[in-house]
Amino acid sequence: MDQVAIVILNYNGRAYLERFLPSVLAHSEGYPVYVADNDSTDDSVGLLREKFPTVRLVQLPLNFGYAGGYNAALKQIEARYFLLLNSDVEVSPGWLAPLLKLADTNPQIAACQPKIRSYKEAHRFEYAGAAGGYIDYLGYPFCRGRLFDTVEEDQHQYDDAREIFWATGACMLVRAEVFHQLDGFDPRFFAHMEEIDWCWRAKNAGYQIWYCPDSTVFHVGGGTLPKSNSRKTFLNYRNSLAMLYKNLPTGLVFRTIFTRLVLDGIAGGQLLLKGNWHDTMAIIRAHFAFYSWLSFLRKQRRSLTDLRKNRITHRQIYPHSIVGQYFIKGNKTFRDLPNSTEL
Repeated sequence: MDQVAIVILNYNGRAYLERFLPSVLAHSEGYPVYVADNDSTDDSVGLLREKFPTVRLVQLPLNFGYAGGYNAALKQIEARYFLLLNSDVEVSPGWLAPLLKLADTNPQIAACQPKIRSYKEAHRFEYAGAAGGYIDYLGYPFCRGRLFDTVEEDQHQYDDAREIFWATGACMLVRAEVFHQLDGFDPRFFAHMEEIDWCWRAKNAGYQIWYCPDSTVFHVGGGTLPKSNSRKTFLNYRNSLAMLYKNLPTGLVFRTIFTRLVLDGIAGGQLLLKGNWHDTMAIIRAHFAFYSWLSFLRKQRRSLTDLRKNRITHRQIYPHSIVGQYFIKGNKTFRDLPNSTEL
């Protein structure tokens, strides 16, 4: 069994594979590199066979999305760790060893992520992950280095290794045994929020998620769906509500979901006033999709009861509203947030 398998999930990402696979192969430190293809309709498979014969190809029969695609692919790969890597990521020399070293120091670490910087603006953090992920008590995600649309420059202000709440699926080292133990990502999510849901389940089970500043990669971001996209809006809102329903302690479920429904309605109204009616409709559709899932989600929640026992909350869940801190109080960076040093 390999110590680590580097696994890139691909869907119609030929251009990204051609641009970024060479850096991955050059700095893979001898570990195998897999590309799991989600039934691409471009020439991704042909490119791999012609130009990258050392890459191990896993061909999936359908586009299962990020969640289902990785679930299906990782069942076919044996390794102690899986390094899940987006196709639009450029790695740097020595990026892999620090992640493995950190994970090996503590068997309770289920996953860890490197520092994620922007490929287009290399001095800045990148939106999807930055220096480690958190959520507030209402389930809104944010990162050290990125609150909403404010992305900080990397001035080494977040160069301490620390436990976080979630690691980004753009580049995440996962302990394979734990990934399978928790039944992988939720395939119903398809894409977006699935890694946060998985990390939450891992933390409920007593594991830890960490950030490793000694490793740096550069992420294009929005490679599959751009940031302003109604499909992405739909997935994020639907999956966020499902994640909360599945993982919150019993006493917090109703009031948290109700508050989120109210805030989502306000967000939809503001988008409509700005003329973004496609996103407003996406939020409405996300809510109805969540309601249609409730019967299934109740069964999932019951199956996760043992994981939630004695897990009332986690230190990395921010106890204040990140929406209020950012939009009302004007706290635009992680370090500006009250109690951020306690996370």
